[in-house]
Amino acid sequence: MGSFQLEDFAAGWIGGAASVIIGHPLDTVKVFGFFKGMSFPLASIAVYNSVVFGVFSNTQRFLSQHHCREPEASRSRTLSDLLLASMVAGVVSVGLGAPVDLIKIRLQMQTQPFREANLALKPRAVALGKQPVYQGPVHCIATIVRTEGLAGMYRGVGAMLLRDVPGYCLYFIPYVFLNDWITPEACTGPNPCAVWLAGGMAGAISWGTATPMDVVKSRLQADGVYLNKYKGVLDCISQSYQKEGLKVFFRGITVNAVRGFPMSAAMFLGYELSLQAIRGDHTVTNP
Repeated sequence: MGSFQLEDFAAGWIGGAASVIIGHPLDTVKVFGFFKGMSFPLASIAVYNSVVFGVFSNTQRFLSQHHCREPEASRSRTLSDLLLASMVAGVVSVGLGAPVDLIKIRLQMQTQPFREANLALKPRAVALGKQPVYQGPVHCIATIVRTEGLAGMYRGVGAMLLRDVPGYCLYFIPYVFLNDWITPEACTGPNPCAVWLAGGMAGAISWGTATPMDVVKSRLQADGVYLNKYKGVLDCISQSYQKEGLKVFFRGITVNAVRGFPMSAAMFLGYELSLQAIRGDHTVTNP
């Protein structure tokens, strides 16, 4: 099992789909139905998680095999492998995730009223007589590329790197160690209860600690539609702090942590069980 494996990407896709189905009603609660508008998140997040889990698992496997000649590898070496694999997954995820997050935020701006603190303007849909700026994901992409260039698709990428690189370290590492700790010793495959609990706790930890930089990232990505308020990450942090104080960076931390638990629990459970099914009777290792 030493070579590059596509099963991790397939299992990551299934896990990502499971997390969207569980988390979308919590992410966008509207009067016209929990699952309305789920097609774009379902397609994009499933692919996104496929890449993240595939890259993480294959990088960790490569690093583990690189050290396999050392039969008594220490726990710190295992931790260093997990740390490096998490960082690689975080960097790769931003390349795909930045445009996905940008489109999601721009589309949400049309269906959810943004506070004056975020944009200092009323939503354009109101200003133009309920005419939406974007007619859908494809039109949103085309409009951004036409008006801001290809670089516009990566607005807020710096803040996203600062969120996702440490964020994935606090996602995968707690999961691996918690899952190992909770799983009964006699269990040779993934234990659903252990996976669910470890995955949920890892998600709550990761999303909770990522909230401050997620606030900055979201403001930068929302910027540029109605006006340009921020010159970059530091300027966004400075302006936000001066106008709203330190508490602004922790706005929504409870919601993020609570939402992160079921979404990540579904993500890891879908990943582990689908990976077990794909590989048949082979023992499934942690991602």
